[in-house]
Amino acid sequence: MLVLSRKIGEKIIIGDDVSVTILGLFGNHVRLGINAPKSVDIHREEIYVKIQNDNQDSGGQDIAVGL
Repeated sequence: MLVLSRKIGEKIIIGDDVSVTILGLFGNHVRLGINAPKSVDIHREEIYVKIQNDNQDSGGQDIAVGL
């Protein structure tokens, strides 16, 4: 894992298309701004895990349409 220190207003660049800006610090919370193409999915971890679980749950089921 790469660990970086940034100040408010500074950015981290990921690849050619994604930048993360530190917008604010509030106690132990960090506010981030993320610029990325629409083709890049960006989720909080707990939402990503839920999406993955939902996809696994529906992955092996046959769905009847129009019955």
